[in-house]
Amino acid sequence: MTGTVRQLVVEADGGSRGNPGPSGFGALVREAGGGLLAEAGERCGLTTNNVAEYSGLLAGLRMAAAVDPSARVEVRMDSKLVVEQMSGRWKIKDRRLAGIAAQASRAFEPSLVRYTWVPRAQNGHADRLANEAMDGRERRVDDVVATLAADAARSTPDDPTDPVGPMDPAPDPLPSRATGAAPSAGTPSAATSSAATSSAATSSTATSSTAVPAGASQGDLGQATTVLLVRHGRTRLTQERRFSGVRGEDAPLTDVGRLDALGAVPFLAQVPVDAVVVSPLLRARQTADVLRERLGWPRAAVDDRWAELAFGEWDALTAAEVAARGDGDLFGRWLGDASVSPPGGESMRDLEARVAAGLADLLEQHRGGTVVVVCHMTPIRSVVRTLLGAGEEALGRLRFAPGSLTTTRFWPDGGAEVDGVGLHVPPDVQTLF
Repeated sequence: MTGTVRQLVVEADGGSRGNPGPSGFGALVREAGGGLLAEAGERCGLTTNNVAEYSGLLAGLRMAAAVDPSARVEVRMDSKLVVEQMSGRWKIKDRRLAGIAAQASRAFEPSLVRYTWVPRAQNGHADRLANEAMDGRERRVDDVVATLAADAARSTPDDPTDPVGPMDPAPDPLPSRATGAAPSAGTPSAATSSAATSSAATSSTATSSTAVPAGASQGDLGQATTVLLVRHGRTRLTQERRFSGVRGEDAPLTDVGRLDALGAVPFLAQVPVDAVVVSPLLRARQTADVLRERLGWPRAAVDDRWAELAFGEWDALTAAEVAARGDGDLFGRWLGDASVSPPGGESMRDLEARVAAGLADLLEQHRGGTVVVVCHMTPIRSVVRTLLGAGEEALGRLRFAPGSLTTTRFWPDGGAEVDGVGLHVPPDVQTLF
């Protein structure tokens, strides 16, 4: 290489309002000691502060590569964790952070990048971009990179005064939730993976209408589809710990149950939602109505596949009453064997099949978007069990509070993950929020 090597500065930051919580990042590229060249900020959905910070780093390096992939880059961040880990002095233990870090290393030649910690007061521009993104004022990285690429293409290659070099192919977008805009027709679909604990090996363009991804993502290979699972608030039957299935009494929410329905609001207030799906049962529909009124969501579409299990003759009974009627042995087998059904009811496997079909349809219809499903304990158990790769015996070991939020993400590379479990603010402390 001849001549002076260009010097660029990347400033990046990320944050979450709650940890995990609604989050976003900001990033910018400057000439060293000079003017602003590019800036961006996006929401990351419900995730941790560290994920948002790493996402800001990736965004900054992608823009720097679009400006000049041969430049030397100084990354300035107020995150000691990111600076030390990317400098190689601290080990990256979190799988998700390791995946984003690997993308950052591919986005810009690591030997040309050095990392500098700066006080928060010196990172105000990136912090402002992150907060603006969380407030809904986004500047999407893909748009910025595309603009830089177009500018480079219009430039005369032989002009020595042109500061922008040709752009190498950039990695796919960082992990961020969908904005209010509808996903484009070109967004890759979710693919099926065969193992919940291994990296998915299927093509990012493969789709399935009957199976749900269950593998660990290899890293961000596109924009995830986010499925937010909300359990309904309490009914009289819930409070008395009685079975309450799809063919039993369709009990309404109690007054406490209506407060339960607000339990996930602090976690959902900043989340852009593309669609809402709800179980046909009254308690789920009432919970969805409470959330729609508070958060301005679209009207929910009813899907019978997200209904609670059919408990048959056990409906409205407690576990003790089931044993007292002579079904104690059957009840024990039902708890340990997903193929066993209550008398006149539905097996766990039957429920898992219909829930998987409903989920696969959502992933096909809302690729790269965010969908809320308001439903029941057992469907949520089924989704979480599948994504964790746990055996069927785990179904009875998972419990989600009334009104709680469980977040899941499905990546175009076939991977899927549980992002948060049972998030809620109980009614007795809601006045603090």
